[in-house]
Amino acid sequence: MDLHTFRQRLDKILPRLISDELLSNTGLGNEIGFYIFDYPPEYELEMREHIGFLLAQIPKKRPDIRVAHVNLFHLLVDYLKDRKLLDRLIAEQRKNGPNRKLLSELKKGPLNPERVAREFVNRAEPASQDLVMVSGVGNAYPMIRSHSLLNNLHAPMGDTPLVMFYPGIYTGQGLRLFGKLSSSNYYRAFRLVL
Repeated sequence: MDLHTFRQRLDKILPRLISDELLSNTGLGNEIGFYIFDYPPEYELEMREHIGFLLAQIPKKRPDIRVAHVNLFHLLVDYLKDRKLLDRLIAEQRKNGPNRKLLSELKKGPLNPERVAREFVNRAEPASQDLVMVSGVGNAYPMIRSHSLLNNLHAPMGDTPLVMFYPGIYTGQGLRLFGKLSSSNYYRAFRLVL
């Protein structure tokens, strides 16, 4: 996708986010209100800038909308700091390099997708929001996979729509982070814009 096409897609996000259809989960046929905006990872900086733009514009266009934004990577860093694990992980990484065994152990414990989902819900407070936006997905890999998080957020999100900004490819059937990693089956979300 070239930069011009990407920017055209960006221009469609704000009207979609503030639409009554998205905010009320209308027309979903009893499906959950999860949406994915997939984009080429090489446009990550433009995407971050646009998320800032969206967060500034939504209150101007629709002051009645309560929006939470969660950067998944920042959430994980704060979560690990709170549990006094971050410094240990950094020291281990410096000493021994990447440690898949340690990461695997963490995924069974504090980075278990169910626990991360609970932390996400504590941070986002979906019951008090009209919309929850998620970014930082690429940076959070491999600590958590987005499909695992989404699967664990179905019930806690209730009727609050969730929009994930995803650096990769979403086919409607699966997610491919960075457009390169093997596809993770996930078909419960809608594409935010084409």
